[in-house]
Amino acid sequence: MCLVAVGLVVRTPSRFTLLQRNYWLLLIEPWKLATALVATVGFMVMAPYTGDPTWDYVDAFFMSALTYATAPWSVAVLYRVFRRWESWQAFYVALCCWFFTASWSYDLYIWIRDGYYPLTWTSNIVASSFLYLMAGLLWNLEWQADRGTQFAFSSVAWPAPAPQRSWRIVWIAVPIIVLVAILMGQFLANP
Repeated sequence: MCLVAVGLVVRTPSRFTLLQRNYWLLLIEPWKLATALVATVGFMVMAPYTGDPTWDYVDAFFMSALTYATAPWSVAVLYRVFRRWESWQAFYVALCCWFFTASWSYDLYIWIRDGYYPLTWTSNIVASSFLYLMAGLLWNLEWQADRGTQFAFSSVAWPAPAPQRSWRIVWIAVPIIVLVAILMGQFLANP
């Protein structure tokens, strides 16, 4: 599946906003970089304390990095394909990015590291997919004077850098962050 996705991207890279400069400009906004760094460090620090032998510093790092790089795009594409603003090819590639980040990369890593396919793959894909969705929504938040706080991908012009920076998104961002923190805390409370 992933090879087909890579083939689609290589064949027509201009059709995939993931490769556009404006998408990457969205990701380097300071608050997005800061939240990504805190989340990555948090996942790496808590990994050895969860009681899950498949969760370590390495998979915590690469899954966090892949999430930061692809979740805002994948979540946007899933919305935008149903608005008919994106192609079904982009939809397929977005799903592959989602599943590769949330599960298949982890599964492959454990298989290479330990020599077996992880028994935890089903619980991992559910939990990681929720985190992936929350990250994609969080890093698509923006505020515009005429529309207020919104998801950037709801604009036809996405990806375009936010015209204005505002702390007004904090009222949506903080609940998302707190929800994820509470859910992740459950892994520590019940190793």
